Amino acid sequence: MTKCRTPVLAVVIPTYNEVENVPILVQRLEQTLAGIDWELIFVDDDSPDDTAQRIREIACEHPQVRLLQRIGRRGLSSACIEGMLATTAPYLAVMDADLQHDELLLPEMLLRLQREPLDLVIGSRYVTGGQVSDWDAQRASMSQLATRLGQHLIKADVKDPMSGFFMLRAGVLHQCVRGLSGVGYKILLDLFATYPRPLRFVELPYRFRPRQAGESKLDEAVLWEYLLMLIQKWIGPMIPARFIAFSLIGGSGVFVHMLVLWVSFKALDTSFLVGQSVAALVAMTTNFFLNNLFTYSDMRLRGWDLLRGWLSFVAACSVGALANVGIASWIFEVHSFWVLSALAGILVGAVWNYAVTAVYTWKRPKAA
Repeated sequence: MTKCRTPVLAVVIPTYNEVENVPILVQRLEQTLAGIDWELIFVDDDSPDDTAQRIREIACEHPQVRLLQRIGRRGLSSACIEGMLATTAPYLAVMDADLQHDELLLPEMLLRLQREPLDLVIGSRYVTGGQVSDWDAQRASMSQLATRLGQHLIKADVKDPMSGFFMLRAGVLHQCVRGLSGVGYKILLDLFATYPRPLRFVELPYRFRPRQAGESKLDEAVLWEYLLMLIQKWIGPMIPARFIAFSLIGGSGVFVHMLVLWVSFKALDTSFLVGQSVAALVAMTTNFFLNNLFTYSDMRLRGWDLLRGWLSFVAACSVGALANVGIASWIFEVHSFWVLSALAGILVGAVWNYAVTAVYTWKRPKAA
């Protein structure tokens, strides 16, 4: 019986709408990693452009290529975690499918890990010799802000904590995987913040190339998810990141509610009941669309599902409002402490709204 050889290196690449880049990347990696026992694991979040099918076709001719296709969920960090856990290789590399990372750096990364007492080798744009392609002002400012925030969190002298291009020993992942948040797009920062001891690392310079095909996925939603991951690391894993996002957006709804109430009740001279009703509906509507855009960006509702989702969201929040008032009134009658009563009512309403809308508004699609 022939014994299968365990690959030395697994390259994990999350994909979403990268059908044009996949064959080019496979070809480049074959040339770069010649002479190394390696495998390539694509983790595709059910791309509508048939990226997964293209990977299957390539895998028929290239046995080192593997595919994990995820249905009903999205997220770069969680995709990287699943891909890294799906291999027995002792060394794990993570890179993007958009051809912006320099695959020629991979052999040197592997050699440094094999020969030196390092846990991690990072491809860096911000050490001497590294550089980025032409970025517009918005992307450059977003990257700089995220880098500064990340450096404060991990308390390590990492010049490029936002890098999505790195290689690590598999044991590093296995020691901290249960503490990883899996939120957002920056798994490297999550690893630094979660690992129980300071990581031994080195940063190698490379040029961050311009994207050749497809569209960049860096937008406001990505920065929002990054901030959520930072908040969760600061407060601990007991509170889900989605609940943090849901609560923050709910807090913004208070401002919207008061503004609409003022316009209706004071400026338009309606009755307080009418103004309060309109304000509540507008606030719930803005909260729904913001949650759909940011909190549940990986399960975003579209088309007719958007209308169904809005109706279920308003219904759930209406019941949550009644629970808020009921609990607050009961505690006030017992203890006569209005601040505590109000906060308790708000907490009960928030938990109700989050739990019910997570089940009925943003339902995960069933796998076919």
